[in-house]
Amino acid sequence: MSKLRLFTSQAALLIIASSATASVGARCDRRPEPKRPNIVLLYGDDHAQSAVGSYGSILCKTPRIDRLASEGMRFTESFVTNSICGPARAVVLTGLHSHLNGKRTNGAGFLDDLPTFAKTLQASGYQTAMVGKWHIQSPPNGFDHWRVLQGSYYSPTWKTPEGNTKASGYCTDLITDETLRWLREERDPEKPFMIWVSHKAAHRSWEPATRHLGLYEGQRVPEPSSLFDDHDGRSAGASAAQMTIARDLFPAYDLKLPITGEGILDDRAQGHLNGMSPEQLEAWEQAYGPRNEALAQAQLTGDELVRWKYQRYIKDYLRCLAALDEGVGRVVDALDELGLAEDTIVIYTSDQGFFLGEHGWYDKRWMYEPSMRTPLIVRWPGVTQAGSTSDALVQNLDLAPTLLEMGGEQAQPQMQGMSLVPLLTQESESLPREALYYHYHQRDSGRLSHMVEPHYGVRTSRYKLMYVYGLETFELYDLQADPGEMNNLWGDESQSVLQAKMLAMLSQVRKDYGDETGKPF
Repeated sequence: MSKLRLFTSQAALLIIASSATASVGARCDRRPEPKRPNIVLLYGDDHAQSAVGSYGSILCKTPRIDRLASEGMRFTESFVTNSICGPARAVVLTGLHSHLNGKRTNGAGFLDDLPTFAKTLQASGYQTAMVGKWHIQSPPNGFDHWRVLQGSYYSPTWKTPEGNTKASGYCTDLITDETLRWLREERDPEKPFMIWVSHKAAHRSWEPATRHLGLYEGQRVPEPSSLFDDHDGRSAGASAAQMTIARDLFPAYDLKLPITGEGILDDRAQGHLNGMSPEQLEAWEQAYGPRNEALAQAQLTGDELVRWKYQRYIKDYLRCLAALDEGVGRVVDALDELGLAEDTIVIYTSDQGFFLGEHGWYDKRWMYEPSMRTPLIVRWPGVTQAGSTSDALVQNLDLAPTLLEMGGEQAQPQMQGMSLVPLLTQESESLPREALYYHYHQRDSGRLSHMVEPHYGVRTSRYKLMYVYGLETFELYDLQADPGEMNNLWGDESQSVLQAKMLAMLSQVRKDYGDETGKPF
């Protein structure tokens, strides 16, 4: 007897196929298969858990994303395997760690002949679509329809199978518009569909829509307690990283200060502004001009200048998220209008987390919590309990097998992730997983890089061990006692048993996942 789990919009139905002996000429009645659910994967970029209202954010509200949490399940312990854009997408596609899917860094080539959730769903009868940021060199294989963005927030370039087309408008709105057009005009109503909606927001350089340029103005966004962290006790790589708010944000490109014409980054900023219409440029100048004049008059220095930079950075980041949240709401509303909501699974997540001033940083890459954590919310009508949460250890590695089981398909044998369906159906409260594995591979250099040292590590529900192998240094944290990761326990003689246990676990996890890249410890 074989069992196949399929799902309808009302409940999870277990269909048991069995063989039976029948007399010659007997009529065999066949029941129609239950309708497979549609799947919408909504994907933010650099969206930190701490900037999602339903995760308890003190920085902003995200009412449309929070609606999904109130109507589905929110994963509180959701993480990534490699916190950088292109590699994160490759992990989602394949359910494989970066060392096996080929895309270890943004510049590395993806092994496009690997099975992906999109190819498998497409072959099984799903109509598949990809809209938005792609960040992989090879085209989006496995998608019946794809239209991906290149370039800036304003007037980006669409890349399509027919060629490149310059767009007019704001990227978050353009991605949402194209998603709705496909749902309303190109979707085959006779087939289940899966669409991946991949946003650019809130990626650097945090250029808000003109309608949001005044948002948060006059308010003081709370600072993280570690804004002025001196990285004492950590590896030397923490201090060397070029991602500090104090010294590494570029005046024109990041902080929207007047363009001087000096240096490549002013030229970059000018290029982004060239994508704006005269009306958009006027709105931009009206918003930032007086604020920049006030800064010049204040003549801030030292910590006060760092605080000003933080406020400028975080407000623009949150303004970009405001448009993202609106876009999520428009897609969810469209599902209601088209009568698709009850038959459609909606997932919201991001390619990785982001530093919102913690440890004095912006950007991601490091295995520290703000970067490694990512939001994950799943609304599955009739299956997942509304307003529920899960504290199981999950990763973006798990999305591919989860999407396949949602669509009635089996995960590919080589996939390293675990399906989250048992958690979503309340059949289980945890996964057979003691620890998560993380490996950041990219090491770049130069003024335009971040200079983050490659490292790998293991994270349990309480402890985290990182090995910065280029510097041959370890960092060990008790996340229960020290959630901000301010006290490195490595080298503390009183923690020798814990150190040995975590080292053994790291060695075993690397072996289990077949990762022989990076310097061994």
